[in-house]
Amino acid sequence: MRLYEVVYIFDAALDEAAVNEKLERFHGLAVLGGGEVVSVDHWGNRLLAYPVNGKKTGYYVVAQFKAAPSSLPEFERIVKLDESLMRYLVVLNEGEPTTGMSILAQRPAKPDSAVREDEDEEDEEEDEDKPPEFSGGRGRRRRIDGPAIELLNYKDVATLSRFLTEGGKLLPKRTTKVNARFQRQLSTAVKRARYLALIPYVRDHEV
Repeated sequence: MRLYEVVYIFDAALDEAAVNEKLERFHGLAVLGGGEVVSVDHWGNRLLAYPVNGKKTGYYVVAQFKAAPSSLPEFERIVKLDESLMRYLVVLNEGEPTTGMSILAQRPAKPDSAVREDEDEEDEEEDEDKPPEFSGGRGRRRRIDGPAIELLNYKDVATLSRFLTEGGKLLPKRTTKVNARFQRQLSTAVKRARYLALIPYVRDHEV
């Protein structure tokens, strides 16, 4: 069994009861053979980052379930046939919560003197094992306030937006100063978020 996550975007005209009825049918197929539904998170109606099928809003649901890979083809076949489902995405879950939040690294509190020293010094070393921190601008590096990102969530619109240009393009690694592994994760997360209409492909999308 593997842990999967699926994000559904239903027609906003459906109410929660109608959505739950569809989810029960979908998930019944997904967990055939001994799987189980781990969680279902109704985000409800949200404004889409760009129109999908001519619609400007959609009803979002994020679900996680354990299932055998062999059960997914039939599950996806039935899901694709549902005309009220505007879009969906199934991915292997790597520990992301169903909410739109990334997992942040836990750091011990530093005395004020240590904080001031950190602000005065630049650390030019790139460590693949350390959680990445966003640095912006050309020339002198600068770090954003707050803890580093331990696990990037592709549903975390606020964090992903910090790595995009005003035109909606992904900032290059030479600008963000993140390591190569995180840049690859970031690229995948942005592609998923764009497909799910959580962020626009370009900033001038009219909603």
